[in-house]
Amino acid sequence: MPATEKPGMKERILETADRLFYLRGIRAIGVDTIAAEIGISKRTLYNHFPSKDALITAYLHRRFVKAAPSDKPPLEQILATFDQLERRFASKTFRGCPFVNAVAELGSEDRKVKKIATAFKESRRLRFRDLLLQLGASDAEGLATQLALLVDGSIAQTLVRDDPAMARAAKQAARVLLRNAGVEVDGPDLATTAGGADRRSH
Repeated sequence: MPATEKPGMKERILETADRLFYLRGIRAIGVDTIAAEIGISKRTLYNHFPSKDALITAYLHRRFVKAAPSDKPPLEQILATFDQLERRFASKTFRGCPFVNAVAELGSEDRKVKKIATAFKESRRLRFRDLLLQLGASDAEGLATQLALLVDGSIAQTLVRDDPAMARAAKQAARVLLRNAGVEVDGPDLATTAGGADRRSH
């Protein structure tokens, strides 16, 4: 979208819902609040999203951003994940994983939300697996699950401790797991080569 072009109403609604749902919680924010924030009627909002459930689904799909393809070495891509997390954790707007938050708020009986959350978590695990296969790591499937758990564990610890360094601890644990799987991880820290993180990828 060109810098001079204003977003359409549907995108404005979604942007506002995204910000409020993530920062203040899905249950705490009603469509009245979202409409008032934008300065529109509830009817206008419902013209674009027929229900709050539809808006929640759109919000989660908007947050579902896969890592962009990279030509960097597989090991560097894996370890860069934790560097990106540390930068995200340091943000004043960090409120945890939006997918875990949604399932925690709405309950596992909300099958649509749970399906989207599960798909996002699995996409990260599969990315790790594919990178591990390129590295020739033993038990790439199992190790990918362990790395995904390190990511989620660091998110939970950061929320409790308010300490972005939890990502660094997870990265150190990842190095141990990789080394035990036969991957050469000795050498300089790869943190300085890591790219920026998308705000939605957590």
